[in-house]
Amino acid sequence: MSDVRVPILMYHAVATDPNDATRDLSVTPEAFAEQMAVLADRGLTPVTTAGLAACWRSGGALPARPVLITFDDGYEGVHRHALPVLAKHGFPATLFVSTGWIQGPYDTGGGLDTMLDWDQVRELAAAGVEIGGHSHSHPQLDQVSDATLRFELIHCKEIVADQLGTVPASFAYPYGYSSRRVRQAVRETGYAQALAVGNGLARRAQGPYALRRVTVRRSTGTDEFERVVEGRAIARTFARDRALTKGYAVVRRTRQARRLVSRLTA
Repeated sequence: MSDVRVPILMYHAVATDPNDATRDLSVTPEAFAEQMAVLADRGLTPVTTAGLAACWRSGGALPARPVLITFDDGYEGVHRHALPVLAKHGFPATLFVSTGWIQGPYDTGGGLDTMLDWDQVRELAAAGVEIGGHSHSHPQLDQVSDATLRFELIHCKEIVADQLGTVPASFAYPYGYSSRRVRQAVRETGYAQALAVGNGLARRAQGPYALRRVTVRRSTGTDEFERVVEGRAIARTFARDRALTKGYAVVRRTRQARRLVSRLTA
């Protein structure tokens, strides 16, 4: 079981009529309900991010056919539309919140659509949704200074702990971008595990700070969803995503190198 491959599903907004900024990475409430029914019908067992990582860290046994249901950013539809479906099936999930996007005392106004408020986040947590960190203002963490990186990680962790009374154990990199420096900082901040994207199945060998996820978007049909959760044709399904990710990674590394040279020569 140590080499088991686990689909970690990455959702964002669950909305009937999302705005243009979130549309492509959103799913309709009907599609989400159908996808959760697929998991139930096929006998998959949802676990939390912390639960998966703890099993892999200890060498403990995972449940039969594990799967993770994760949400990024903190859109209001996770509470309105996703929570009743999760509750119907008794499914746990993980929500990664960008604390500066959640409505309330720390809101920076950066949220891309209607966002959760902290009362809703607490209700999600009480219903069995693990609340993890997703930075404070959702920057590309591998492109920011050391001071900004530390602020984004620590401020997010402190706000979640203050609002929920529990320290978040899991983290998800905004945009999926990380680097050795970022992963080290996430570990030093006290997060026990972190999720990337990668559009591949998660494996223990990836390490606790680079676990891969697969993207569920508005264009994901039932057949494609079934293939993904079964672990079939993953490379073909996400071939375009991977090509774009590799190309943009080169661009971002070049930008980062130029900024470093500029600082050294200033």
